[in-house]
Amino acid sequence: MSATNRILSGSAASWVRIFISIVSQIVLVPVYLSYWPVELYGIWLAIQAVLNILSTLDKGFQNYLGFEFLRLGENRREEIAQHVWSGVWMGITIGLLQIAIVLGFTLSGFTHVLIGEKAILSQPTLIQDAAWALLFSSIAWLLSGSVGGILGRALTPFGYYPRMSWWGVWATIITSAAPVIAVASGAGLFGAGLVAALATVAYNIPLYADIFRLMKKERIGFVTSSIKLGFIDFGYSLALSGKDLLENARQQGARLILAPLAGAAGVAAFATMRTGANIALQGLGTLTNPLMPELMRFLHQRDQQRTDASFATVWMIVVVVMSPGVVVFQLLAEPLFASWTRNKIAFNPLLFAVLSLGVLVYAIAQPAITVIRGNNLLRVQVLNSAVSAIVVVGGMVLLVPYFGIVGAGFSLLAAEIITAFLYRQQAKKWLESQHMAWPKKASMLASCSVLIAASAMGAMIYLPTDYKTGCVAISMVLFLINIKAYIASLPAVALDKIKQIASKLPGLGFLKNE
Repeated sequence: MSATNRILSGSAASWVRIFISIVSQIVLVPVYLSYWPVELYGIWLAIQAVLNILSTLDKGFQNYLGFEFLRLGENRREEIAQHVWSGVWMGITIGLLQIAIVLGFTLSGFTHVLIGEKAILSQPTLIQDAAWALLFSSIAWLLSGSVGGILGRALTPFGYYPRMSWWGVWATIITSAAPVIAVASGAGLFGAGLVAALATVAYNIPLYADIFRLMKKERIGFVTSSIKLGFIDFGYSLALSGKDLLENARQQGARLILAPLAGAAGVAAFATMRTGANIALQGLGTLTNPLMPELMRFLHQRDQQRTDASFATVWMIVVVVMSPGVVVFQLLAEPLFASWTRNKIAFNPLLFAVLSLGVLVYAIAQPAITVIRGNNLLRVQVLNSAVSAIVVVGGMVLLVPYFGIVGAGFSLLAAEIITAFLYRQQAKKWLESQHMAWPKKASMLASCSVLIAASAMGAMIYLPTDYKTGCVAISMVLFLINIKAYIASLPAVALDKIKQIASKLPGLGFLKNE
């Protein structure tokens, strides 16, 4: 499979997975609430949240190894094997620690503390069921996530990211559907937890078979685990786990900070207007995630042209699609938002524009972020995440009392701008150390598209309503000029790369022959 096809297949899998997740959020909630009281469903969600928190160390460890495999590349199989099997041993250890924590809370009778639900104190049976469900989930994670996550990532340097992504699609379907079927059949917490765990383990049987077959094909053999290497990798991964916690503070902590500052209504308004932005961020990941293995391959080869082509692919999406798209959506958003929320939440055009700009800035920064993450530059990542978290928290504390939820939006935007600048400077420095160059002109023109979008949305907000359509029209002309300049700045290999990807999309097959 060619690099272009791998990127497209990986992106398609990611899009399908996102679609399934969105549908699950919309459709499955009323199903749960049809068979369970609200309190019971709340406990179920709390159990999932606890498992996510407990698995932070494990996920950080897996992500570190995944980036380490990419850094080593496909030609260093023996080193990859050493890290894989040492990592498996360490992953099992982490998984057992998670189970021990759950058992500790269960045996001590403090399960309610772990899931944060005082209402179940008066219902001993419910407490036991919640404890069992949490334990089942922890065991299933040990058997699947702790080991499978490492083995799957070991195949990424060999071009199997799309294959693992499609396995992830099936995982999403199975893990979403299994507990719902159990609940619809009359199961409570105990039954739903057991069925979900069994379904997860059953899904992993053919997955493991496929992974081991591919590892044999790529000559990633079994080697004796090194306890020392496992601990060394785990030690390095702690920085990545800490970074993930800081990222969560930026992405999810806003709601916690807003609650005492803006009240429940403010939180609801902010969260609903941010929903679209969050979906856009996931959509962006469908391109950048499958692109990362290819970019790292080009960086290892010191291939400047193909590295520039990878950068250009991401920025082309921003220049041609995302920037004009947010301007048009700003024009249409208010009536759509009113219909979606049934006029129960007031639309704030300034907040919506600020959140949209935050997405564009984040998108512009993706190539630089990929360079830093792909090379496992952990200290840099932790520093950037810490700066971002401080800006978000500090900005909200200072601005929300005076500007309401708009102040929260500006805090997030400021964090994205500062983080993007830091990542760009650090990526540029790393490229220079490898005798490569940052594509300045393409980067500048991509940034110009964001400035055009910001100007257009600002004019639409503050000018009379009659001028909104004119603002959109003028911005489209400016976008076309910028697109023309951007395309003219790209080397031939970058244009060919973009055409290859675009030609695979529905209705654009004619580009293949150009």
